[in-house]
Amino acid sequence: MFDSLTDRLGRTLKALRGQGRLTEENIKDALRDVRMALLEADVALPVVRDFINQVRERAVGKDVLESLTPGQALIGVVHDELVALMGQSNEDLNLNVPPPAVILMAGLQGAGKTTTVAKLARFLKERRKKSVLVASCDIYRPAAIEQLKTLAGEVGALFHPSDTGQDPVAIAKAAVESARGQFIDVLLIDTAGRLHIDAAMMDEIQRLHAAVQPVETLFVVDSMTGQDAANTAKAFNDALPLTGVILTKADGDARGGAALSVRHITGKPIKFLGIGEKTEALEPFYPDRLASRILGMGDILSLVEQAERSLDRGQAEKMAAKLKKGKGFDLEDFREQVQQMRKMGGVASLLDKLPGMGNVPDEVKGQLNDKEFIRTEAIINSMTSEERRSPAIIKGSRKRRIAAGSGTQVQDVNRLLKQFEQMQRMMKTLSKGGLGRLMKGLGGKFPGRMPF
Repeated sequence: MFDSLTDRLGRTLKALRGQGRLTEENIKDALRDVRMALLEADVALPVVRDFINQVRERAVGKDVLESLTPGQALIGVVHDELVALMGQSNEDLNLNVPPPAVILMAGLQGAGKTTTVAKLARFLKERRKKSVLVASCDIYRPAAIEQLKTLAGEVGALFHPSDTGQDPVAIAKAAVESARGQFIDVLLIDTAGRLHIDAAMMDEIQRLHAAVQPVETLFVVDSMTGQDAANTAKAFNDALPLTGVILTKADGDARGGAALSVRHITGKPIKFLGIGEKTEALEPFYPDRLASRILGMGDILSLVEQAERSLDRGQAEKMAAKLKKGKGFDLEDFREQVQQMRKMGGVASLLDKLPGMGNVPDEVKGQLNDKEFIRTEAIINSMTSEERRSPAIIKGSRKRRIAAGSGTQVQDVNRLLKQFEQMQRMMKTLSKGGLGRLMKGLGGKFPGRMPF
């Protein structure tokens, strides 16, 4: 996410980090590079201009120039101004109203609005413990109603039936009454999208808004459209009292122009980021955490929260007890670790949140991908229970059978067994309380291929 912006800013700020003294001249050079990085990231020109002016004003101040580590102080200023640009802090949904809290979803066709309704329903059910009803007022795209019905079943939300012969306003009103009658906490209303902003579309959504008086009106927009996302959001905001924005497809956005432009141009907060196609791929938007990720500092808080939600505490405790008793780490355990990693969103999601990943060579990053995990799991699944418990028995003919059964090569099986041996040694060291020895053995170096 935002890889190109992170790389460009990283190179610029790294040059300043080690300098014992900053001058107005080298600050000016650095800010010129920052300006180019933001423009290349498709950040809107007025946003770039204001951002650079704010950083320059603080950078030439006493706190930076007279700091013992002026390079670090300047990076701190850039971080703080990125946070200010994106909205200072996370702005939560306003659900503190008599139920049902109605949330109206608006946006252009193709932005991922219907999928985002399902993602938000899942978020509210799992993390906020709310009962959720969803309804589709998109009578122009028959597949939209069926799509939402299917997704509602997937995430465990209730679905209010509608069809293309009904009036959108009548559907919305009936959904509100249905939610009220069933004592539902939150009603999510999906609306029709268009390929562009037009008068008919705006008129319809304004009538919907007036009819249901939503507590939240969220604009769903594709972050990969860059500053156009911010301009489209502004056009909607001029016609509709938006309360926030959801940026979709953020995981595929290497630039970041939308995230850095929306708040400044619309004055409305970004409330969520869509970071994948799965229904759990929705994150609350934290400006401070995203600023840290953009500057290559990682996002440990989000990583910890993700681990708490995704990892099976019972399995972890079971493995810890097993290791404590001196029982070996086998391929069954190895497979569980792979499955846990995939539950956390896969490698890309983890690497994005780890500090210092910008310094890791691209060829190393390329080796760490979800295909490796899928291949690993397939190979282990092709083994017998005895082979998983005692990998030492896996020799020539067994390797050929496992490779054939998993659709891989014998070399892949050999590589997996070698990686497993490395992991086994690490687990053995940890079980003896040897974390210090383990870290010393690694020598602080990032391995060419991770042992999992």
